[in-house]
Amino acid sequence: MYDSGDDLLRLHHVGYVVDNIDASVAQFARSVNGAWDGAVFFDPIQKVKVTFISSPGTNVQIELVEPAGETSPVGAFLKSGGGLHHLCYEVRDCERTLELIRERKGLIVRRAKPAVAFGGRKIAWAITSEKLLIELLETGAG
Repeated sequence: MYDSGDDLLRLHHVGYVVDNIDASVAQFARSVNGAWDGAVFFDPIQKVKVTFISSPGTNVQIELVEPAGETSPVGAFLKSGGGLHHLCYEVRDCERTLELIRERKGLIVRRAKPAVAFGGRKIAWAITSEKLLIELLETGAG
C-alpha cells in the first residue's frame, strides 16, 4: 500500500457496516466460518456499536459496525446500502502514519482518539488517494 517502512505493521481487521449487530452476527460468523465471543462494544466517541468475528487460521478479524443513533458517522453509509466499509491497520504512531498518507495525496478524516473497543488505544481515519478508507490502530496503550 504505502512505502512507509515499519509504520503499517499488519492488517488488524476489515470493517463491515450492518443495520443491526444482533440480527446479523450469527449468520455472518457462519458464512465466514468464524467465531464470535458475544462481546459488543458501544463507543460514544465514534457513535457506533461494534463486535468482532475471529477467522480461523489468521489474526485478522471482521468488525461489524452498527450506527448508534442518527448522528453516527456510518449512518449515511448504511443508508446507501452498508457493507464493506474500511481496512484497519495496526501502526506504531497514528499521527506519523496520517502524515505519510497526507504526503501521498490522501486525506485525513479524523485525528487520533481513544477507542472503547480497543481498551483506549488510539484510532485515526484517513482516505487514500485511491479512495480507500483506512482506520489506523495504534499499538501502544491509550
